[in-house]
Amino acid sequence: MFNNNKILVVIPANGNSKKIPRKYARLLHDKPLIFHAINCAKSSQYVDDVVVTTDDSEIASISEKVGVSVIRCSKELPEGGMSLSAIVFNAMVEKEKSAFDEYDIVIKLSPTSPLIKTQTLDKAIEKFDDFALETVISVVEDNHLSWSYDEENRRYFPNYVERPDKNDLPKSFRETGAIIATRRGFINEVSFIGDNVNVIELSDEEAIVIDSFKDWWIVELLLRRKRMGIVVNAHDEIGTRRLDTCLSFASKMVSHEVLFILDEKYELGQDLVKKAGFNFKVYDGHESIYNILEEFGCQIVINDVSNTTEEYITDLKEKGYFVVNFDDVGAGSNFANVVFDSLYEHDLSDTNVYNGQKFHVLKDEFYLQPHKIITQEVNNILIMIDGNDPKHLSETFLELILSTTYDKKINIILGRGYENIEQFISKYESNPLVQIYQNVSNISDFMFKADILITSASKIVYDACALGIPTISVYQNDLETSHVFANSVNGILNLGDVDSLTREEFIDEFLKLVNDYDLRVEMHNKMKAIDLQHGYENIYAVIKEEYRNFIMNDDVS
Repeated sequence: MFNNNKILVVIPANGNSKKIPRKYARLLHDKPLIFHAINCAKSSQYVDDVVVTTDDSEIASISEKVGVSVIRCSKELPEGGMSLSAIVFNAMVEKEKSAFDEYDIVIKLSPTSPLIKTQTLDKAIEKFDDFALETVISVVEDNHLSWSYDEENRRYFPNYVERPDKNDLPKSFRETGAIIATRRGFINEVSFIGDNVNVIELSDEEAIVIDSFKDWWIVELLLRRKRMGIVVNAHDEIGTRRLDTCLSFASKMVSHEVLFILDEKYELGQDLVKKAGFNFKVYDGHESIYNILEEFGCQIVINDVSNTTEEYITDLKEKGYFVVNFDDVGAGSNFANVVFDSLYEHDLSDTNVYNGQKFHVLKDEFYLQPHKIITQEVNNILIMIDGNDPKHLSETFLELILSTTYDKKINIILGRGYENIEQFISKYESNPLVQIYQNVSNISDFMFKADILITSASKIVYDACALGIPTISVYQNDLETSHVFANSVNGILNLGDVDSLTREEFIDEFLKLVNDYDLRVEMHNKMKAIDLQHGYENIYAVIKEEYRNFIMNDDVS
């Protein structure tokens, strides 16, 4: 009831559907199509009664099992059948007879619009707070240039004089037929729409009407969509690598709804997510994250924050979320439902951990780049150390290379938080061989042009491998020693812990690689043999299967 108005929802469901046989009884997302409209109406905080009117025994049986009244329509109808107005009027009268009462507002709710939300139905009802209002009709914004057809002259003509830009068109709306709500006094056998009409705007999804198998397929996909919250950050100290991975992952997750959850302190992450066109919310602590997840209606939480705690992950699981962690070395990784670690060495006896390069997600730009063509001459060296390069390895390796006989181009890409970058640039600005860059967005272009890459044993080696760039890597800290991919089997020349690496060792290995074309080709071929193109598909397959098990176990418990 709303403002002392007793409310009836009528769901008309004729069994004679030619385009989709047994349409209302067919299973849509594991429930009969008619169920979705019934559930929407029954979940309303204002609706008093729900009735399905049908001429079909199967539809009637399903409706009664779900717990709503059924008005049987005769299959012996006049030619052309009953009008929709007559069907609604008849169902209302019959329901009033059985209830020994009259309704104040009657709503026709179409079962062919299964994506209508209960909140939308309630908002339509709330519009009757205006006592002068007689009818509310569901519409969707539909601003398009349109044409008509002249039957007599057999020609098409535009519905405008001067062709406007679409953005300059006045707002127009198309009726969807999903909701028509009217006061009792304006309903009869020939009409159920009053004179004073208002509209309830639907989202594009809610406005979908199932009229074909194509519509059915689209709605099925939308109903199977999950809501995923991605907790990740980017700032000068940690760089953008983790956020880049999550953005690439989310860009492929087109069948699901994604919300980025970012620390309010770091504007860099917010700017990058906004630029990428994704929705995000900011948090200022774990409780804030929980509130955002609840408001979003999240089902799957993805954490790419390096070091989760046991308390945080167990809190998420106790709240009913399916938890996925990326590259997590914290205690929380032991409690997540699934952990994907493409670089870190985890105990393979942990059944929740999926290790290795097959679970690495390349940035989108790397899918478009072809493999490097290895040339006899080395004309371009790229130095790129992961993170902020706290040990200033970029400068160290640059000096070592400049001390050799190599006299071709050397590019250096520095992280956002590199210390004393102005001093570094000024030191080499007069050297024609050296070019220093920072905050590069098109990394793949620089890497593709490089004949040799010098880097740390981070995820950069995956980027190099994807393009087949002969690579020298070092461990710049203890964490990187657990990155098992950077080795000769995968075409990477790993020189070990940089603190134990001598000047002579680096120069010898560098010059050997520069002068040995066959070695570079061998490294290139090893890289080409590694499949890094399907990381997203591999991760998604695991999440899909494990989430299915998670739901089944939850249902059993």
